[in-house]
Amino acid sequence: MKKVFYFLPILFAIACVPKETTETEVLTETLIKEVPIQDSVLRHVVLFGFKESATPEQIQEIVEAFKALKTQIPEIKGFEWGINSSPEGLNQGLTHAFTLTFHSDADRDAYLPHPDHKAFGEKLGPILDKVTVVDYWTKK
Repeated sequence: MKKVFYFLPILFAIACVPKETTETEVLTETLIKEVPIQDSVLRHVVLFGFKESATPEQIQEIVEAFKALKTQIPEIKGFEWGINSSPEGLNQGLTHAFTLTFHSDADRDAYLPHPDHKAFGEKLGPILDKVTVVDYWTKK
């Protein structure tokens, strides 16, 4: 039992020695302090309905062209898409949904007149029947 009391001060002393901070820990702490966590993002939701004359190949070409905008326009921070699968029948002819994420109004505003976005619109025009666009800032 006496031996345990000899080791307690040593363990206490070791526990009180300040830990050496690694370069990685310093960089991580610095980045966390410098990069604010964004608690809200701007979503740009685009819904398309295609003409009955549009072929599946033409529609797929549009999907691929829309996906490519993420690599062509740096202001786009996120991109998702899908085909309507709702059983409610309330889509009013809109079949394809696309959601783009921006971190600011300025980013979205730079995207809208961007030459690659304009070229995409020209490619889309001949087979597009309906479009709806809604932008919103996310809330939790």
